[in-house]
Amino acid sequence: MTKLALVGEAWGKDEEASGLPFQGNAGRILNSLLAQVGIVRDECFVTNVLNLRPKPSNDIKNCTGPKTAGIPSMPALTPGKYMRAEFQPELDRLYAELDQVKPNLIVALGATAAWALLGTSGIAKIRGSVAASPWGKVLPTYHPQAVGYDWSLRPVLYADLCKAKREAEFPDLRRPRREIWVEPSLQDMDQFEYEHLAGATMLSIDIETMGDMITCAGFAPSPQVALVVPFYSAAAPGKNYWSTFAEEQQAWALVARWCKSPTPKVFQNGMYDVNFLWRTVGIPVANAQHDTMLLSHALQPELPKGLAFLGSIHTNEAAWKLMRRSSTAKREE
Repeated sequence: MTKLALVGEAWGKDEEASGLPFQGNAGRILNSLLAQVGIVRDECFVTNVLNLRPKPSNDIKNCTGPKTAGIPSMPALTPGKYMRAEFQPELDRLYAELDQVKPNLIVALGATAAWALLGTSGIAKIRGSVAASPWGKVLPTYHPQAVGYDWSLRPVLYADLCKAKREAEFPDLRRPRREIWVEPSLQDMDQFEYEHLAGATMLSIDIETMGDMITCAGFAPSPQVALVVPFYSAAAPGKNYWSTFAEEQQAWALVARWCKSPTPKVFQNGMYDVNFLWRTVGIPVANAQHDTMLLSHALQPELPKGLAFLGSIHTNEAAWKLMRRSSTAKREE
């Protein structure tokens, strides 16, 4: 069984001449990064979505057309552009290869590979997060050629390949197990405080905001358990999660007690949260010790420092930004 499969987009001039994937500039970038990460390319299965060169230029858009000309059941590759049905045999060949090789992990290098394997091409939103597919688990990331165009993407691809090396050691999709209390009552909040906050050695706090309003506040004394306190509910009368003003006051009182406790606090972009809590609801935060955004930026200033990116390289959560149905605003840059 092959541990790792690398799937690119299509042939370029060098690949067309040799009949082998990743032989040109993109191949040199990929080989360099693989060597630095400690992945032996000769031990990987390497292929492309299209084992051919798009004509008249190396632009995948040359292989697309309107929906009426597209491969049935496949989504658009780019907005309004569908892979033409004549290229269905190339997808069939790719899927047959992966069925035969049965890799522990497939690295989808670029938007076209992510489209072929996961049905989505929004690579910036999904890169770094391992997802399930009919051919095994897939880790989408940037194509090496994108690094050739934008060198700032190189450390991101490096970080994703580091994760790929770890994930290639086992075939199953391993999500972290967490207990998250949602839609709590006041009694639930009291119980959570008694069971989990009393005696906690660290407390992670995060708020979500909309305009000048805090829509919810999350509290986690450990990576295994957390509670979310909602204040806004789109489905509730008046958009307020709490049924009465008295209940909301009690909920805010508990939030204030937890924020003001001497327990050391950790935030992601805490300067925003701490300021917003004080400015909008008058709650001070005591003993705010750590900020994952600032710590990450101090250690690796070449990498993005937003929560979605940090989650993609440090955890094995799904790409949760794609699961949001409502928008919130929070400055992380």
